[in-house]
Amino acid sequence: MIDIRALRENPDRVKENAARRGCTVDVDKLVALDREYVGLIREVEDLRAERNRLSKECQTNPAARDTVKEMKVTLANKESRLAELKTVVDEQMTWLPNFLSPDVPDGGSDADNAALRFVGKKPEFAFAGRDHQALGELLGIIDTGRGAKVAQSGFYYWVGKGAQLTQAMFFWAQQELVKRGFTLFMSPCVAKEQTLFGTGYLPFFKDQTYTLSGEDLALIGTSEQTLVGYHADEILDAGTLPRRYTSYTPCFRTEAGSYGKESRGIFRVHQFHKVEQIIFCLPEDSPRCHELCLENEEYLLQQLGLPYRVVNVCVGDMGAPGYKKYDIEAWYPGYGGYREVTSNTNLTDFQARRLGIRYKGNDGSKGFVHTISATGVTDRVVCAILENFQQEDGSVIIPEVLRPYTGFDRITPGI
Repeated sequence: MIDIRALRENPDRVKENAARRGCTVDVDKLVALDREYVGLIREVEDLRAERNRLSKECQTNPAARDTVKEMKVTLANKESRLAELKTVVDEQMTWLPNFLSPDVPDGGSDADNAALRFVGKKPEFAFAGRDHQALGELLGIIDTGRGAKVAQSGFYYWVGKGAQLTQAMFFWAQQELVKRGFTLFMSPCVAKEQTLFGTGYLPFFKDQTYTLSGEDLALIGTSEQTLVGYHADEILDAGTLPRRYTSYTPCFRTEAGSYGKESRGIFRVHQFHKVEQIIFCLPEDSPRCHELCLENEEYLLQQLGLPYRVVNVCVGDMGAPGYKKYDIEAWYPGYGGYREVTSNTNLTDFQARRLGIRYKGNDGSKGFVHTISATGVTDRVVCAILENFQQEDGSVIIPEVLRPYTGFDRITPGI
């Protein structure tokens, strides 16, 4: 949520930002309603003060009693209108997107994201490369058919050495982040509606959310939701910032509208697994912390030996809570292109305002913290490993850094 003072002091900036981000809120109407609301607050306060003053005269002044009765009716009407205005203004404010960093590129989709750099060498095969779905079936390590049988399309099994490889990668990534100063969490896989609202997933991504019938709970789409919600309604000691948290959880998303080539295999699914990076920091530190998370993401992919590119995400491909976002797209030779494997967003104080997460310094400084949300690794990285390290016979070489955790250096068909 943006600071309402921005709407009051610079409505044109809010209007321009909303238009650029495709927000349908009528900012001019919202400004008018907020002005009426602020003016009515003053009227109500003045009426209450006058009512209280006259109430003291009622025993000795009959005329004052009549005036107080009339004022109570007027006051009740104005208080009713005040409550109505507050509800409307608050609801409309929840739909306003975060402001954007000046260097966010224009564009309407991921095709318009700006490539910043390319890292690593793409593999060159003397054979027709398979995609991860074909490799998974050949090696017997991915089973989407039985996933659909026991659940529905979009669910799957990692099997045998595929499961061992995936678990090895997640464990290794967590250990690497701990070495880099992150505190490891085992966090809930469900969250209250207020937590989803506070982190900006509601109302913006309601259609991507699995809710539990009869409960004020939903399955998390990312552990960002529960890690950021961890400090809701708290005041953090500025001297303890930045705080760096990481967690590994399953994640659940409806992925409404996914189809075609983009949904083949286990790239767009209803359940996946992710190691998350979360940082709570002082406002002046959020650009540096944003870059730090990107350094971590790149380090992990470099250690795995995967070629990738870093992109500066355009306005049309960025969620409403974001201020600036980087994606890393790994090269998928079987697919024949780069595909997103990690994202990294500076959310400034958007989440902290909704969740009431503040800081206070010994020097008297105070305000809302800034939050950074970034991927560590997901199942998609394993898919990239399969495609980049495949051999002509369909076997897959295991990245060296993972071998101490897998106990094997290759996955071979039929073994």
